[in-house]
Amino acid sequence: MDAARLLAAAQYSKHVLLVRGVVDTARVTGHPQAGDARLGYDLLTAVQSRHPEAVDTVLRYPSVGAWARHTVRKLSEPGAPAVPGQLGALAVAAALRSGTACTVEVPVAEGTITIPSVGQILVPGGAARATVRCTPEGAEVAGDGFRIEVSPSADGGDTPGWRPLRALTAETDGRCLRVLIDDLDPFRMPGSAALSSRLNAMRMAYWQSALDSAWDLLVRHHPAVADEVATVISVFAPMTPENGGQSSATSRETFGCVALSEPLDGRSLAVTLAHEVQHAKLSALLDVVPLLLPDDGSRHYAPWRDDPRPLGGLLQGAYAYLGVTGFWRRQRAHEKGKAAILASAEFAQWREAARSVSGTLAGSGRLTAAGEIFLTGMITQLDAYAAEPVPAEALTLAREASRLHRDRWVERNR
Repeated sequence: MDAARLLAAAQYSKHVLLVRGVVDTARVTGHPQAGDARLGYDLLTAVQSRHPEAVDTVLRYPSVGAWARHTVRKLSEPGAPAVPGQLGALAVAAALRSGTACTVEVPVAEGTITIPSVGQILVPGGAARATVRCTPEGAEVAGDGFRIEVSPSADGGDTPGWRPLRALTAETDGRCLRVLIDDLDPFRMPGSAALSSRLNAMRMAYWQSALDSAWDLLVRHHPAVADEVATVISVFAPMTPENGGQSSATSRETFGCVALSEPLDGRSLAVTLAHEVQHAKLSALLDVVPLLLPDDGSRHYAPWRDDPRPLGGLLQGAYAYLGVTGFWRRQRAHEKGKAAILASAEFAQWREAARSVSGTLAGSGRLTAAGEIFLTGMITQLDAYAAEPVPAEALTLAREASRLHRDRWVERNR
C-alpha cells in the first residue's frame, strides 16, 4: 500500500502542475479568459491557506487532471476552443467544501457549469457566464433572469437547476470505502463514448448493494487489494454495457476513476476493482518512470482482447491480469463445489495468459532498464503461480477457453 500512496502523491503533484499550467499558458497565449483563470487560481490559493484539505480534495479529483491537460493542450493550438476560466469552478468546489464565503464569475459550457467533485449547475437561457456566491451553507448562482440554489451535500437529491454528485459508502470490520458516482462531469473518462446518463434512485440503490458485497469480499479475503482500492479509487463513472456484457476502463488522464458498467453482483465488482486498480497503478508509474521505448509499430496477440495490441497495451494487460490471477488464486480457497472449479479455471487461464504475454514483452527488445526490472518481478510472481496445482477439470476448462479465444482472434484478424 505504501507504493500506492506514493503513486497517488505523484498524481497529485501532476495535477497541481497542470492546473498551474492552465494559468500560465492562458496568460502567455493571451486568452480572453486568462484573467478569470488567474482569479480562480488565486482564490484556490487563498482557500488552501486555511482549508488545505478542501483544495487537496478538489485537485486530486480525477476529472481535474483530464480537464487541465486538455486545456493546456488546446491553449497551445491556435484557434482551438479552450475554457481556462473553468478554474473558477474549481475554486467554487473548494469554497463549497470548506464553507468559505466568496463570489466567483464562471463560464457556462453548453448550458452547464460543472463543479468538479461536487455537482453540476443547469443554466437556462443560453447564458455564457454566471455569478456564484458561496456561503458556509451552500451557494447561489445568478445570471440574466435566473437564480439557482446549490447544496454541496453528496447525500441530497436533485433540485431545480442543481444536480449533486452522489456518494456510495461501504464498511466492513472498521475499514471504509467511499466513492462518488460521477455521471455528470464531461471529463470524467475522456474518449469514452459509452458513459451512461444520470442514474435514477433505483439504480443507485443497486450499485450501493453491489459495493457493499464487493467491499465485504475484498476486506475479508483480499485485504491487500482492499487497501489499494481505498487508496487509489475514489470515483465510479457508470458505463452502458457493450453487447449486454460487462465493460470497465481506466484512463491515464483520470487517476482514481474507474468507468464500469453495472456489475452483475458483488463478486464481479470485486474482481473488476482488482483488475482496474492494477491499470491505475501502472499508469501512474508510467508518468514517473518509462518502462518501454517508444512504440515501434509492432502489434501482438493479447489473450484478453479481440484486436492486435501494441507493446504498451500488452504491458498494461499483463499487469492487470497479474492482479486478476492473484484474486482468483485467493478466491478459489473460499468457494465450494462447481464454483471452486470455476474459480480455479479462472486462476489457471489468466496465469498462463499473463505469463505468455510477459514472455512476448521480455523478447521484444523494447524494455527500458527499469522495464526489465519491473517485468522480471511480474514473471517471478507468475512462475510461482504456475507451480501451484489446479484440478484437472479446471485446467481443461481454462485451456478450452484460451483455445476458443485464440481461434476467434485469428479468424477476426486473419
